[in-house]
Amino acid sequence: MSPIIGFAPDSDPTIVGVLMECVNIIPFESGFMGAPSPTPVQAAPLPAPCSGAAVVMRLDGGRRIFATTQTKIYELASTVWTDRSKAGSYAGSPDARWSICQFGDTTLFSNLSDPMQLSTAGVCSDVPTAPKAKIVVSASNNFVLAFNTNDGTFGVSSDRWWCCAQNNQNDWVPSVATGATTGRLVAKEGAIQAGLPLGDYVVAYKSRGVFLGSFVGASNGAWQWTLIPGGECGAVGPEAVCDVGGVHFIVGEDDFWLFDGSRPVALGEGVIRDWFRRNSSQTFRYRTKCTYDRQRNLVWISYASPASTGDCDRTLAYHLSTKKWGSADRLIQAALNFISPGVTIDGLNAYAASIDSLPETPFDSQYWLAGGRLYAYFNASNQLVSNSGVAGASSFTTGDLGDDDMVTMIDRFRTRFSLSPATATATGLMKMNEGDPLVVGAMCAINDGKFDVRQSARFHRIRVDMTGDHKETAFDVKAIQVGER
Repeated sequence: MSPIIGFAPDSDPTIVGVLMECVNIIPFESGFMGAPSPTPVQAAPLPAPCSGAAVVMRLDGGRRIFATTQTKIYELASTVWTDRSKAGSYAGSPDARWSICQFGDTTLFSNLSDPMQLSTAGVCSDVPTAPKAKIVVSASNNFVLAFNTNDGTFGVSSDRWWCCAQNNQNDWVPSVATGATTGRLVAKEGAIQAGLPLGDYVVAYKSRGVFLGSFVGASNGAWQWTLIPGGECGAVGPEAVCDVGGVHFIVGEDDFWLFDGSRPVALGEGVIRDWFRRNSSQTFRYRTKCTYDRQRNLVWISYASPASTGDCDRTLAYHLSTKKWGSADRLIQAALNFISPGVTIDGLNAYAASIDSLPETPFDSQYWLAGGRLYAYFNASNQLVSNSGVAGASSFTTGDLGDDDMVTMIDRFRTRFSLSPATATATGLMKMNEGDPLVVGAMCAINDGKFDVRQSARFHRIRVDMTGDHKETAFDVKAIQVGER
């Protein structure tokens, strides 16, 4: 048996164990599995597409769940989206995203089009002295920082940063006494695309540049920014960076990266980098969204395909410890790690009228547990769904099994399942020489744990289509030399 290496479309297809294609197959610690299907969270859809979402935590440990549209800010109260917008709502823009951060007990919202908003409890209000900003983040040393701003003094400044007064998110008037100040990042060209805390630091990302910010005291200008050497690392957009436990995962123009505060490390060379550039929209790549799924140790990367008119309609999955890739395509408006309120037996009737009609989600899933964390997202219907249901249709296609100098006949292909799917079929694909187009062979159903695929060629690929939950770790093909002379 050959261990499955994972989705690596840029690799040599003759590498044993590589997958050249996969649909709704994601990695886990021991192998690969069917991607969970979406399960609706018990809340009505938003009235318009979601343009930002977050779970934030107050100082007392209490949580608030927010979702935004172009013109509204909503908070999830039990199972109801409650409008927390200020009177008159917001203008926004069709392409504007809301950036959300928590500072103590205050939640701040910013979208570059409208005045910065804050809410401690209930309805939001303007932060009068704050700039309009594309990005807001909270730093560990009691500052809020804003990037890519528009204000009455400096105007539109895509490379400008601001910080509020220390310990006071309401005061953004520059002052040595309070620590509030502003500046520009000009050591690298371009706009600031993203920003995110990293331990005691804050990182600002341009499309091809990384700036590490450290607090040096109000008398020294509050913040010092260092341009990090190391290639062309940068972020394609404001949501193309996520924290994966003290390290940043980044989607850049030319590669995927990890950054721990020292030097960026490229991840995709020879594996998936070129494939991603060919299969993602250059026009809408800036809308890419990264979310860390702590329960599965996965980074979900949602992006727009070349055929997309702007929606993020494709998703990759990267497993941090095994460094393997998979895919689970679905349309995602915004993503978050949803905090489940928990369910009791008496409360099941809120989810379905009968046991048989309950969501197809295992009862040991985080979906049912109070405080359980689940990767969740808003789908094409503006509905918040958790990634916790039974896997639907999925498939993987092996690399090229064979040899340039030998014609072989295969009559058996076996996948080592640690959890067998509900249904499974295998289709043979073949070619006589590398570079030739693949010819589709016969399809057969699984039989006694194997697929009786029969075909003759120098190189063979096998596509396995499955339904239902499944896990697999390896595969093998029985090949017999034929046509020798």
